[in-house]
Amino acid sequence: MTAELALGTYRCRAIPEVAARAAASGAQWIDTAPNYASGRAQDVLAPVLATHPSLRVSTKAGYFTAATGTDAVNAGVLTENQAVTGHSLAPDYVRWQISRNREQLGRERLDLVLLHNPERAHPGDRLALHPAMRDAFVILEEEVAAGNVAGYGIATWAGLEEEAFTVGELLALAAAAAGGPEHHLVAVQMPVSLVMMTPIVQALEGRGPLPVAADAGLRVMASAPLHGGELPGMADQELADLIQPGLTPAQACLLTVASCPGVTDVLIAASSTPHWRDAADAVAQPSLTAAKLREITHVLASP
Repeated sequence: MTAELALGTYRCRAIPEVAARAAASGAQWIDTAPNYASGRAQDVLAPVLATHPSLRVSTKAGYFTAATGTDAVNAGVLTENQAVTGHSLAPDYVRWQISRNREQLGRERLDLVLLHNPERAHPGDRLALHPAMRDAFVILEEEVAAGNVAGYGIATWAGLEEEAFTVGELLALAAAAAGGPEHHLVAVQMPVSLVMMTPIVQALEGRGPLPVAADAGLRVMASAPLHGGELPGMADQELADLIQPGLTPAQACLLTVASCPGVTDVLIAASSTPHWRDAADAVAQPSLTAAKLREITHVLASP
């Protein structure tokens, strides 16, 4: 079974209109962050979420705009030096950002809160990063207990690939934060595409983050499946026909990601109704076999 299609709002134009179309087309999830659309993404999403109360939303804590940084300083949750960095995992800031997310999105309870590129907090320093992530997880566990958040996780670009942390380490940090195995870390968001295809290759070999996440029952949201919109221009119809005849290059690339073992959701910033429909049609196709995925990755890895 292929993964489900979800709307990602990073670099998404006309967020309210696109979100409304995605919801009307059956999307179950919308992914956003407080720094998207120059800090306006959550505010403009709120009316759509109010109209579609069953629509689930994942948002983040980590990156923030300069304006939000100023507000955080005024609220006493960041120092001026911390605000200059544009990113923080400080416990007081994480707690404050969750409250701000709830207010901006108009949701009493957030479905999912992800630490946004946590590796950014202590680049190259695992010994400092892991305690900082654990402390942020403590706040997230408290927010779950208070009924403000349903579950949490991480959204990373390079953290897993560069081994700033592993999925196993994330689970251990969550257990430490919760004081036992009954934690609420439920999701990982990471790039998976035919450009960044290491997770696919690893999953086919039964290693890497995806099998561990699947074994733990985590939701895995594949971000940048079209590599920021660049991939359709890099892939040709010959590759699309190899993947599955009858699909466009963009659709074929999406189906490949949606077929990757362990991936549960594919995030795409569809800018129009036809764009969303084409993506939905691709993901609705039968999942590619492991043999087909191996053939695709082998062809792309060949010189």
